[in-house]
Amino acid sequence: MTDPIRVIIVDDEWLVRAALRVFLESADGFELVGEAENGADAVALVRSERPDVVLMDVQMPKMDGIEATRRMTQEFPGIKIVALTTFSTERVIVPMLSAGASGFLVKDTSPDRILDAARLAHEGGYVLSPRVAKELVASVQQSDARAPRDLTPAEVLSERELEVVSLLAQGMSNAEIGAALFLSEATVKSHLSRITAKWGVRDRIQVLIRAAQLGLVTLS
Repeated sequence: MTDPIRVIIVDDEWLVRAALRVFLESADGFELVGEAENGADAVALVRSERPDVVLMDVQMPKMDGIEATRRMTQEFPGIKIVALTTFSTERVIVPMLSAGASGFLVKDTSPDRILDAARLAHEGGYVLSPRVAKELVASVQQSDARAPRDLTPAEVLSERELEVVSLLAQGMSNAEIGAALFLSEATVKSHLSRITAKWGVRDRIQVLIRAAQLGLVTLS
């Protein structure tokens, strides 16, 4: 039997913590091991409980989610942080991802998608909600106003790989991309692995950033 994914909830709003608690306790494969209402308490809780995944708010008293994420990922490189917040602007998305978060969702995300994000993060994946993906693309394009450079022959994507990148920019998960393209989830993962190898990047978020820099995705 597979061990449950050990999760900590970090949010300064009691109602949000209560809702997430209900989702986690009613879902198979998860174990809630603690809650914190600010980043400082969350760091201490991670040290004592050693969770697999942290669902992390961004704006909190005492220590925000960005600094808490930075400290957690530096001290415990294997931990996975999924940002879950009301704010999806460039000024919090980029610092949060740079601090080491494995995903970024807004709080109106469905419970099933939040749980899927926690599972995916635990497995080493990355997830962005559609709104966050759009904000990230916009941020990259605004900060790098240069004309997109030409791809080298080794970097050129196939037609199918371009379709995968386009759907990735819409914030779709691997399963959703597979459904849209009539592919298995494993095939989508294979396409993403080839893209990361061609571009020399480490994960799907870096694929999205590189695609925006290269002018291969646009805002709709």
